[in-house]
Amino acid sequence: MSVVNNRVGSSPRVKWTLIALGSAIGAVLLGLPLVIIFTMALREGLALYAAKIIEPETLHAIWLTVLTAIVVVPINTLFGICVAWAVTRHSFRGQSLLVALVEIPYSVSPIVAGVAYLFLYGMQGLWGPWLQDHNISIMFSIPAIFLVSLFVTSPFVARELIATMQAQGVEDEEASISLGATGLQTFIRVTLPNIRWGLLYGVILCNARVMGEFGAVSVVSGSIRGETNTLPLQIELLFNDYNTTGAFAAASILTLLALITLGLKLWLERKSPLRGPH
Repeated sequence: MSVVNNRVGSSPRVKWTLIALGSAIGAVLLGLPLVIIFTMALREGLALYAAKIIEPETLHAIWLTVLTAIVVVPINTLFGICVAWAVTRHSFRGQSLLVALVEIPYSVSPIVAGVAYLFLYGMQGLWGPWLQDHNISIMFSIPAIFLVSLFVTSPFVARELIATMQAQGVEDEEASISLGATGLQTFIRVTLPNIRWGLLYGVILCNARVMGEFGAVSVVSGSIRGETNTLPLQIELLFNDYNTTGAFAAASILTLLALITLGLKLWLERKSPLRGPH
């Protein structure tokens, strides 16, 4: 009992000092920017705010951001499931290398990733001349946004599922197979229910990263007004045009999407019996 009572930071004074300090830092670094975003977006009235949101270029940026998430998240979800299954349910040569490859997007700057794709698919890139000869255009188009977004967000679902599946083991799946279930039946009825929280968590994180990606997309999209601008690029464009209200209005939409994602993340952490706060 004395060990518990004498642990570091156990006194009420230290406890509440740390809570106050953490709350103050959080309010200044996180809360204040959010307040400024919505204050600046709404400072000239709700009517002007709505008018800025429904401008064609901003609406297109919102649509393209959502479309990118709709395309990229399912693909990376399938990729994550396959990688996690291979790593946690099979033993093979090069297993560690596969895990290391999955981790690469975490360590590579998104801008570097964008430049790499530019040197692969651009006019002067490795495959550029062949693509040009076959009238295929990838760079500075929507497909380029999809490609770099896939690369940047590829580890999120895989990493969550690898940790989840390693922690759960294979006992339930072995029991299912011993009772006569096929591999597909076992995956659908046993594996997926067991990993659903890790899967949903990874999907939410992947979605948040897709919608907020700036660096890689800015390199390969060309930032063409009304065509290849996602919401983060549109915010920069409006700000550079000294359209402050429009920039903050677009930023408020991206912030709302982020807050919704955060809310879903917190809900999952509360709902899942196997997860604690990250």
